[in-house]
Amino acid sequence: MNKLGLSLFLDTIGTVAVSAITGLFPGILTAVATNAICALFDVYAIYFGFMNAIVAILTSWFIRRHSFKKVLNILAFIAILAVFTGSVSTLIKWFLLNGAEAAANSETVILIETSTGLSLFWSYFSFNILINILDKGVAVLVAWLVICFTPQKVLDDIEVGNWRQRPLNSEEISVLNSWGNDLKHSMRRRTTLMIITTSVLLVLVTGWSGIRLYFAKIKESKTTDAYNVTRMVSELVDPEEIRGFIANGYSGEEYEKTEAMLQMIMENSESIENLALVRFTGKEARPVFSLTKSDKPLIKKMATAQYDENITPFIPDLLAGEEIPPVEHGDIYSWVRSVFRPLKDSNGNLICYVVADISVTYMADYMEDFMIRSILILMGFFVLVMALYMWYTNSLMVYPIRSLSKCVDDFSNLGYEQEQLDQNVRSIRSLEIKTEDELEKLYKSICRMTLNLAEQMRDLRRLSEVTAKMQDGLIITMADMVERRDSDTGEHIQKTALYVKIIVEGLQRKGYYAGKITPKFMSDVVRSAPLHDIGKINIPDEILNKPGKLTPEEFEIMKTHATAGKKIMEDAISTVQGENYLKEARNMAAYHHERWDGNGYPEGLHGEVIPLSARIMAVADVFDALTSPRVYKPAFPLDKALAIITEESGKQFDPKCVEVFLESLPEVKVILKKYNNM
Repeated sequence: MNKLGLSLFLDTIGTVAVSAITGLFPGILTAVATNAICALFDVYAIYFGFMNAIVAILTSWFIRRHSFKKVLNILAFIAILAVFTGSVSTLIKWFLLNGAEAAANSETVILIETSTGLSLFWSYFSFNILINILDKGVAVLVAWLVICFTPQKVLDDIEVGNWRQRPLNSEEISVLNSWGNDLKHSMRRRTTLMIITTSVLLVLVTGWSGIRLYFAKIKESKTTDAYNVTRMVSELVDPEEIRGFIANGYSGEEYEKTEAMLQMIMENSESIENLALVRFTGKEARPVFSLTKSDKPLIKKMATAQYDENITPFIPDLLAGEEIPPVEHGDIYSWVRSVFRPLKDSNGNLICYVVADISVTYMADYMEDFMIRSILILMGFFVLVMALYMWYTNSLMVYPIRSLSKCVDDFSNLGYEQEQLDQNVRSIRSLEIKTEDELEKLYKSICRMTLNLAEQMRDLRRLSEVTAKMQDGLIITMADMVERRDSDTGEHIQKTALYVKIIVEGLQRKGYYAGKITPKFMSDVVRSAPLHDIGKINIPDEILNKPGKLTPEEFEIMKTHATAGKKIMEDAISTVQGENYLKEARNMAAYHHERWDGNGYPEGLHGEVIPLSARIMAVADVFDALTSPRVYKPAFPLDKALAIITEESGKQFDPKCVEVFLESLPEVKVILKKYNNM
């Protein structure tokens, strides 16, 4: 395009295509590299690097939220790029690259101006927008073709290549970003601030140092030119003629010839702004010749001048005809440096001084132009550095660390159930962090640690299950030993355990005693239910298996099985420390004959003072006694047994236990059918 001299540039084709396919950082790298290469044959291309970098940002942003598969999306994107690039390029060209002259010489711009009535600037602006619609249309079309004809596997491989872990989708990225919102100083914000501060300081220091060095070099060069001019003047003018001009007046043919010579010398020197031959007195400076160079023709300045504060210290030396150093006046916006050379006659007498002024008043304009150009050049590389940093920190630090931290949080917060442990291990291993540095080593260590912890917990659970089975077996064996001594309690421990399970689950379902009924409590109650009559092992056989009604004395002996059961369980608890389920076994053995109204035994407890496990067992134990045959009575029908249980609610039994038991009749009937054939 540069060789053809057309208004199209097509320098964003690679930028748009790479950004659309590979993402932000490769797109910005392509943009800056493209303009750097184009600067080899078009020096102005380097100023547009930052603009193409922003094109890469816009492309990456657009492709993440929209699709190139819809025509309207493509047209909208072309319009966005054209308006942005057209606007920016117009401003750069108009204010920096003499765009006004180019616009005035463009037939198309002039045609727009005459046909629309717009000013030259807005006509040039419209022209650039139209050109960029065509230019960016070609770039987007090429990107669309590349995407369409690139195999999906290649696109997937490119996407994976941008990550140093398992690629995250937009939802996962959003979760990770929100996960770090509570951080006081996130790694991303801290390093972003650091890189921005460093980059800005680098740009400022580099720019200011460059300007200072250039300023010093220009000042030195111009001062040398001024010394050369004053030496030339002192060699070419005749001191005696100057003495005559001073004595006879500033006119005449010889005066004009000398003035013309001075004009020629000043015109041939780009550095000299003012050239004068000046006589210094005690109070003022009186010019013999005074010429000033400006944008207008040469202007003579013949007026006398009062000394300013910068030259006053040197007046004694000037009156004595001594050499003095250059004298500076003003500031950077109106800065003048004056060089003085004494003009003396053959006898060494001072005639006047040759004074040459060098001016760098244009330095302010130059500095402004220099700063703008420097900023335009550096902005592209600044955006590239920021993109590199963002890619580096996100792919190699922020996302891997946040993903790993979140998984570790989940590992510690979701509990230690085996399924959760295994799921957390799979989640951590699925991150697949491959940063090839200390972070990857840490990741692998955490993977091993979580896997080992999960396996250790699995082994502990197996051991616990084996231990629990052994304990349950011992409980059943102990209960069975007691049951075999009682001829009337066939399968009593199995049935009461099932009834206890029904009641405790019903209480949980209804939300009763929520502070007490935990999963552990439910397990402990069901497991230890078979031991509720363990104290009967101390009751003599003739009382335990008596076919008739017990005498008062025998009944008193029978009641001692509750206190005997309590003692047996307390002895077991003291032997097997930490086995809390035996505490519920003790409660049931000791208090399952207590009554809600306080008329039970052995201690006459009442209401909720009676342990909950004992209140549950009371309902289960009496219901099984009613529905099972005994040597002294037949089994009661289900309706009669339920009527007795209902009648005793609030008297003998906890009303809530009776309520949930009655609501679970279908399950109760299944147990009765299995064991009692009812």
